[in-house]
Amino acid sequence: MNRKLLLAANWKMNKLSGEAREFVLSYAAKLAESSVATVLLPPNTALVAVASTCKESGKGPVGLAFGAQNCYFQSSGAFTGEVSPQMLVDLGCRYVVLGHSERRAIFGESDELIGKKVKAALDAGLTPIFCIGETLDERNGGKLEEVLTRQVRVGLELVSDADLHKVVIAYEPVWAIGTGVVATPAQAQDAHKFVRSLLAKRSAQAAGQMQILYGGSVKPDNCFELMSQDDIDGALVGGASLEVESLLALHKECVRASK
Repeated sequence: MNRKLLLAANWKMNKLSGEAREFVLSYAAKLAESSVATVLLPPNTALVAVASTCKESGKGPVGLAFGAQNCYFQSSGAFTGEVSPQMLVDLGCRYVVLGHSERRAIFGESDELIGKKVKAALDAGLTPIFCIGETLDERNGGKLEEVLTRQVRVGLELVSDADLHKVVIAYEPVWAIGTGVVATPAQAQDAHKFVRSLLAKRSAQAAGQMQILYGGSVKPDNCFELMSQDDIDGALVGGASLEVESLLALHKECVRASK
């Protein structure tokens, strides 16, 4: 099945509103039209600036979209410091990252909590970018498939088979995030193929439709080979997405791989 590639730029805790606006203006001006969409994922404080500047750019959601890096699973209430899916939709967000390894490791988010967030995001009309991945100890201990199976099962158990295709999955081996170490194309493909096989147990049709992104030290010089793998449908990029020229180079490689 022909799945379009997606390039998601996770800025993490970087960029003030003015910096975000300048980035979007510069990136949009140089972004070539293609079937590969870019999704910008700024910190919440820069969402309004990114939203207005994306609209101003005229690129539209096909070429340039945006989303948030996290949300809570309740629509409102006494949850100090949290942001609801409905609040993100109100700003024009189309995507939200959920279950990122940093949320799991630093903030202690469980598979069950992430599953609630995925369901809430879908119910609000957002596309969840649902992150999964193993640590180095888990991989070396032969637990790769066990970990991915658990994360996929629990993280998606509240999602109906009919809605499964609406979720974007990002496989991010924790040992490759921000370390400069990247999974080989073969390692990444094997993991993506396994994840797709797990999805197929729920729905073969959805498994064929769903985009599974790779995340973990993706750079312009390794992007093409990774994106050329059969079961890799795009990239979730951190550090390499913080500079305009770097993200443009990544987009160019994604376009090349999609042909």
